[in-house]
Amino acid sequence: MPLLLESGFTYTTTPIQRYKNMAEFDFHEMLLQRHSIRRYTEQPIPADDVKTIVEAALLAPTSKSARPWQFVVIDDRDALVALSKCKPAGAHPVAGAAFAVVVAADPERSECFVEDMSIAAVFMQLQAEALGIGSCWIQVRGRFDANDEPSEDVVRDIIGLPPHLVVECIVTFGYKNETRRPVDPAKLMWEKVHINTWKASAEGE
Repeated sequence: MPLLLESGFTYTTTPIQRYKNMAEFDFHEMLLQRHSIRRYTEQPIPADDVKTIVEAALLAPTSKSARPWQFVVIDDRDALVALSKCKPAGAHPVAGAAFAVVVAADPERSECFVEDMSIAAVFMQLQAEALGIGSCWIQVRGRFDANDEPSEDVVRDIIGLPPHLVVECIVTFGYKNETRRPVDPAKLMWEKVHINTWKASAEGE
């Protein structure tokens, strides 16, 4: 797939065309169906859908509208493989993804930079799911590679990220090559929901 940025992220469809089926869309049902997907097909993702996913990150709310985040979109296969080695376990989905987004932020721009990065990452994941595209959050901040080097530094070296930016995660995207069962609503942990005041559960939490 050609480098995504070379397309300029130009839409080939209108907003009306993209959202004409929204009346039939069940967001809650999508949440029940969504899982982290770690295995992907080799099918490329259309540029329109890539832009829609990245646009979701830019639509994410931030504390005091500071927008401290930065996003690096990667579809170069060599870079993806290199990024998959940023930690010894858990990063392998990056190598097989159609593309991935490194989510970073400037901590000097907002005291809530971690929250802001996290919300943007999840916005992208939910948008991807709505498009039938799988995703997986690969944690980077606070992790280390096989040589005990901070995973952030490994990622920073691969993509040329400035040293003042903090990397929260890499989010991988691709068409699903695995099947996961929907969440069973009967198994949701409603005992963790408290009304008006906290009440200890039978487990003592």
